[in-house]
Amino acid sequence: MEVLRAISDRFWSRHVWLPPNSTWEDVSKNDVIQHTISTDLIYPIPMALMVLVIRLVCERVMFAPLGVALGLKNVKSKRAPPNAVLEKAYAKIKGPHTHKLIQGLSKQLDISERQIERWLRLRRSQDRPTTLTKFCESSWRCFYYAISFTYGIYVLHDKVWFKDINHCWYNYPHQHLTNDLWWYYMTNMAFYWSLTFSQFFDVKRKDFWQMFVHHIATLLLMSFSWVCNLYRIGSLVIIVHDIADIFLDGAKAAKYANYQRICDCIFALFTCVWIVSRLIVYPFWIIKATSIEAPTVVEMFPAYYIFNSLLLLLLVLHIGWTYLILRIVQNSIMAGKMDGDVRSSSSDDEFPSPITDDDLTKSNNHNSTPTKNGKLN
Repeated sequence: MEVLRAISDRFWSRHVWLPPNSTWEDVSKNDVIQHTISTDLIYPIPMALMVLVIRLVCERVMFAPLGVALGLKNVKSKRAPPNAVLEKAYAKIKGPHTHKLIQGLSKQLDISERQIERWLRLRRSQDRPTTLTKFCESSWRCFYYAISFTYGIYVLHDKVWFKDINHCWYNYPHQHLTNDLWWYYMTNMAFYWSLTFSQFFDVKRKDFWQMFVHHIATLLLMSFSWVCNLYRIGSLVIIVHDIADIFLDGAKAAKYANYQRICDCIFALFTCVWIVSRLIVYPFWIIKATSIEAPTVVEMFPAYYIFNSLLLLLLVLHIGWTYLILRIVQNSIMAGKMDGDVRSSSSDDEFPSPITDDDLTKSNNHNSTPTKNGKLN
C-alpha cells in the first residue's frame, strides 16, 4: 500500500498538473468557485451505456422505419451451410484466400475447389451488415452530432470566452464550472466511450484499430483538460470539431439511401465546413490561443505542454485527413459523382461504389462498368 501511495503521490504531483504556486487544495476546497473534480471522470462510463440504449431505441423507432420508407431492405445474405473445417479456416483468413489454401481444403474435405470458393463467398457475405444497418448507424451519428453542436451553442453562447478566447486563461486555474458545462463535457465523453464500446459490434471497417486509438486519444485529451481545469478551451475544441461531423454522417446516410445528388451536395458542404473549422478556425483561433497567447497570461507547467502537444498533433491529423478528402473530391469530380464512404467498411463490395483507404483510384468490379474508388470518412 505504501508503494502504491508513493506512486500515486508522484503521479498526481502538483508540480506536474498545476501552475506554479497552486496546490490541489486550492482547486478542490473552495466555497466560491466550483473547480473540475478528477473523480467525475468515472461518470461518463455508465452514461455511455445509457447512450447505447438511447441509440438502440432511436435506430429501431426512428431510423430503421425511415430507411424502410426510403426503400431500404433489411434482407441478409444467404447463410453458408455449417462446416466446422471451413469455419475454422475462414476464421484464420486475414486477407484474400490463396489457391493453395483452396486446394488443401478441397483434398481434406473431398469436395471441389469451386464449392470451397462458393462457401467462402457465402460466409463473407453472411458477415456483411445490410445497407439499412449502415444507414441507421450513420443517421444516429448525424443525429447525435447535430444535437451536441446545438447544445454546445446553447451552453457557450453567453460565455465570455466564446466571444474572447483569452478569457480561457484569465484567473486560471480558479475558474467557476457551471452545471451546463459539466453536462456538456460529461455527455461528450459518454458519447466517445459509447463509440469505443460499440465499435466492436458496429460495421467493421479497415481502419478499425486506427479509429479505436482515435477514440481513446480523444478521451485522454478531454480527461487531460478536465483534470487540469482547462475545460474552457476544451469546450471550444469540442464545438469546433462537432460541426463538420454532422455533414459527414449526413452525406453517408444519403448515400446509403441512394439519394446521390443529396449526398453530393451534403459532401460538398461538408468539405467546405471541414476546411473552415479544422484548417482555419482551429489553428488560427484555438492553436494560436494555446500556443501564443496562453504563455503570456498563464505560468506554464508540464501538463499544459502535454495538452498543447496533443492539440498540435490533432492539427497534423486534420491536415492528413484534408488531403484524403480533397483526393476524394477530385476523384468524384472525375467520376461524376460522390463514391462510397470516406472510411471503408469490410463490406466494400456491397456498397454501390465504394472508395477504399488503400486505393483511391482503382476501379470497382462489383458492377459491370468500373467506377472510381474512394472513401467518405
